[in-house]
Amino acid sequence: MKYSIIVPVYNRPDEVDELLKSLTEQTEKGFEVIIVEDGSSTPCKDVCEKYAGQLDLKYFMKPNSGPGQSRNYGAERASGEYLIVLDSDVVLPRTYIKEVENELQRQPADAFGGPDRAHESFTPTQKAISYSMTSFFTTGGIRGGKKKLDKFFPRSFNMGIRRDIYQQLGGFSKMRFGEDIDFSYRIVEAGYEPRLFPEAWVWHKRRTDFRKFFRQVYNSGIARINLEKLHPGTMKLVHLLPMVFTVGVIALVIISAFGRAMMHYAPAHYPLWKAIFLLPWVPILLYSLLIFIDSSIKNRSITIGIKSIVAAFTQLMGYGFGFLEAWWKRCVRKQDAFTAFEKNFYK
Repeated sequence: MKYSIIVPVYNRPDEVDELLKSLTEQTEKGFEVIIVEDGSSTPCKDVCEKYAGQLDLKYFMKPNSGPGQSRNYGAERASGEYLIVLDSDVVLPRTYIKEVENELQRQPADAFGGPDRAHESFTPTQKAISYSMTSFFTTGGIRGGKKKLDKFFPRSFNMGIRRDIYQQLGGFSKMRFGEDIDFSYRIVEAGYEPRLFPEAWVWHKRRTDFRKFFRQVYNSGIARINLEKLHPGTMKLVHLLPMVFTVGVIALVIISAFGRAMMHYAPAHYPLWKAIFLLPWVPILLYSLLIFIDSSIKNRSITIGIKSIVAAFTQLMGYGFGFLEAWWKRCVRKQDAFTAFEKNFYK
């Protein structure tokens, strides 16, 4: 057995159904699938039983402990030479395993990962969120999927690693968020080199509405500070951009509000205050226009272009607010991760 595909699941039977169906359609066989139910109240056992005769499939139910520990649980029961970790909300193209095999035949890898895309069947909101998470004009360029000068760090929605290295490093930590980046950092710190497999991509559904998306990126902002505490020096300038964007937008809105108030209370200088009221909106509107045009062209949809504006601001400001909260609690108040974020991650 060369590949063991490990999928942690929490209350997502419909998504698991789509993922398993895509696995039955792979052009390359020779893999096992390990589904780890992480204490779900809506389990996917019936779904897995439906595919038992079509896949080498193992299903396990365990108490809730988070995605990282669920992956470790599956890895302990895996037999493949390589472990491939997927999120339950991905769907694989028919040639996914083939592309992984091609890359490994070309050059062996200690660990690897691939990019993600939006499927035609996704809702406009999902496509807008996918655009925001992969676009050059947000922070998509740091997430993987493109060759760049910096090291490549796989993400858990599409990550592979040799089983012996996984075992050597002890797998994922007990972090509830950012655990995949922590693991990638530890892979590199141990002297191994993850590689990007650009053609081994997946369709990634991500969140289905902006409220859930905000919570996801908010937690990512928190995780960035926690990761810097665990791996000093890993925070780059690009990681600060969402926080700078957030502070900048808030400052512009405050300046505009001040100008609007002074138009009423100090009418003698009305033209000046009107300019102070209007000018702060120029960079916000220009950025929104840039997102709208780029997304509309790439997605061939004005509707998705409009939603992409909302997605971009949700991503950048959600991340920024989480980053600022974590900076205040971890760096200013010197709280440890558990004390600072017990409610977020450990309840």
